[in-house]
Amino acid sequence: MKIRFTALALAVLMPILASAQPNRPTAASYTFTTDKEMPVTSVKNQFRSGTCWCFSSLSFLESEVIRQKGITDENLYPDFSEMFVVRNSYRDRGIKYVRLDGSLKMGAGSDFGDVFEVIRQDGLVPQQAYSGMNYGTELPVQGELDAVLKAYVEAVVKNPNRSLTPVWSKGYIGILDAYLGPVPEFFSYNGATYSPTSFRDAMGIDPDDYVGFTSYTHHPFYTQFAIEVEDNWRWTPSWNVTLDEFMAIIDNAVENGYTVLWGGDVSEPGFTRDGLAILIDTENRSTAGSDQARWTGSADQPKPEQPAFNEMEVTQEIRQMMFDNKTSTDDHGMHLYGTAHDQNGTKYYLIKNSWGDTGAYHGTWYMSEKFVMAKTLNIVVHKDAIPAEIAGKLGIR
Repeated sequence: MKIRFTALALAVLMPILASAQPNRPTAASYTFTTDKEMPVTSVKNQFRSGTCWCFSSLSFLESEVIRQKGITDENLYPDFSEMFVVRNSYRDRGIKYVRLDGSLKMGAGSDFGDVFEVIRQDGLVPQQAYSGMNYGTELPVQGELDAVLKAYVEAVVKNPNRSLTPVWSKGYIGILDAYLGPVPEFFSYNGATYSPTSFRDAMGIDPDDYVGFTSYTHHPFYTQFAIEVEDNWRWTPSWNVTLDEFMAIIDNAVENGYTVLWGGDVSEPGFTRDGLAILIDTENRSTAGSDQARWTGSADQPKPEQPAFNEMEVTQEIRQMMFDNKTSTDDHGMHLYGTAHDQNGTKYYLIKNSWGDTGAYHGTWYMSEKFVMAKTLNIVVHKDAIPAEIAGKLGIR
């Protein structure tokens, strides 16, 4: 998912944007009742890194392990290393950037398909075996790393030689080793020794069990296409289904005990730092701050309380228009793990974020059904969570 503004631009724009934004909903105006909730691991903090795509994907897969293995003791919940996946993603991305002579976005943002491809190639490791925090901070602060990696591959692409040396990639890997640390070949976990691939298999994770979906009309329904966003640099395809079927997949998953990997637009006035995501009918957009503040505003600019907001109606055509005119963009990845309703009976989804223990609901967002309909770019679910009729149309099983 993408990062839009430099720190300098944000410093200039924040006061202007804050004064221009409409009031946002606040948690004080809502009372939620949970209807369905699946187990999830603790909320993590991506902090100053554009790695929501990895944090959300691994949270989703942790819940998959809990579901498949029937784990009931929270002390036995898995905790996978995000930076193991990030490091291997950066490796592959740098190589592809050079192969494409720089015609590829080189940055922190990525897509869910990237995570599943790394797991397929390289496996997984637990957090205890690889923190990836080799540069001296407790939480990820990766602006320098991202800048150094980009500068290195840009220099390789622009080099004056007529051909590349056979060692340029070793230098690139050396940067990853310096900042994140070399990946372990073997490690101990619960008294057994694993490699990254044997650990993946022991966790029961098969990347081929997971299917991506989207819903847009610029490609035929019931075909696959790579969503045209720059962070989808591996060009991972998603199945294209109607909006009704798209929502049916989400609801069928939750109703049958599965969780959903969610990617979409959060640069909306109704997506708040208070833990709400409501589809307010306005064209004004929100942008500010660190990864959290970028999308929700800063803590020193509180919004006055508001009554419950009316939401706009969503159709397939409106959803397409928002994608085409760039008012629905590739902002953020999160983990959908349940449903709820507010005091008016309006349906919401429980969404686990990766900004730490923040907001009124300690890292969970309540996202309205209409927000999901309009602003979700793509989802990933286990293939068994797909309604049989839809799976049959696509030949999935």
